[in-house]
Amino acid sequence: MKKTFAIFLVLLMFPVCCCAIGETENGDAEMSNILPDGAPQFDFETKTVRLNSGYDMPIVGLGTYALDDETCVNSVVTLLQNGGRLIDTAYMYHNEASVGEGIRVSGVPREEVFVTTKLYPNQFSYAAQAIDSALSALGVDYIDLLLLHHPGEGDVEAYKAMEQAVADGKIRSVGLSNWYVEELESFLPQITIMPAVVQNEIHPYYQENDVIPYIQSKGIVVEGWYPFGGRGYTAELLGNATISAVAKAHGVSSAQVILRWNLQKGVVVIPGSSNPEHIKENLDVFGFELTESEMAQINALDRGEKHDWY
Repeated sequence: MKKTFAIFLVLLMFPVCCCAIGETENGDAEMSNILPDGAPQFDFETKTVRLNSGYDMPIVGLGTYALDDETCVNSVVTLLQNGGRLIDTAYMYHNEASVGEGIRVSGVPREEVFVTTKLYPNQFSYAAQAIDSALSALGVDYIDLLLLHHPGEGDVEAYKAMEQAVADGKIRSVGLSNWYVEELESFLPQITIMPAVVQNEIHPYYQENDVIPYIQSKGIVVEGWYPFGGRGYTAELLGNATISAVAKAHGVSSAQVILRWNLQKGVVVIPGSSNPEHIKENLDVFGFELTESEMAQINALDRGEKHDWY
């Protein structure tokens, strides 16, 4: 991605970033949580955000990448039976059927669960049929949020098929995954329904501070995958000295600090886990709040270090 171009464009269009820098009495830089005009606002009491489609989306959920079969079913059940209501899957995860089974086994009514899935580029040429296949695999009558997994040949046509599925009542909200400023600038003028969500890799070592305010300013919710850095990087990130110190100050885990940091930046989180205790812990991020100084300390960890190719 052409980050230099993206940064220039965002600075040109939005001279006031999503975060305003100030100083404490000691002269330390602090960062206040000011979102750009038009940004969707999180409701920390209901733990939801109102999408531009008119539907409410939970702001903490479960990512099911790499969760297979019974492991996936059990993880979905754990999430739902402990109050979580947001589940993220995809055609390429090969677990849509397991997600659907987990919803049914949980005993939680379907209408209380927010289900996200994605079309992969190899499905773009037959997107309408792929949407029906996703509905069938999940065993549901509608999909709460359908995303294009990443840019590819025929993505505009596939998105238009998603727009038709919205009109047909098969999908409630549509969006994109792994789209950045340059891609959005090209894509958005070609479609009719503004994406409700853009889902990208976001974690303390890869913060997208140039991309997030651009997306939010258009009334689109930002959602982050790999909040803990992804496999092979999680231990280092959770063991980061700055994050660990903040966690100790609040009596919480490093994972909870990272999730809360995202939420205070207006980023929905979908951490993946098959560990029941971790799934419960990841939902428990509403009993504390990071200070401006703590937010600034974590923002200072940005390395521009992307951990996947999307």
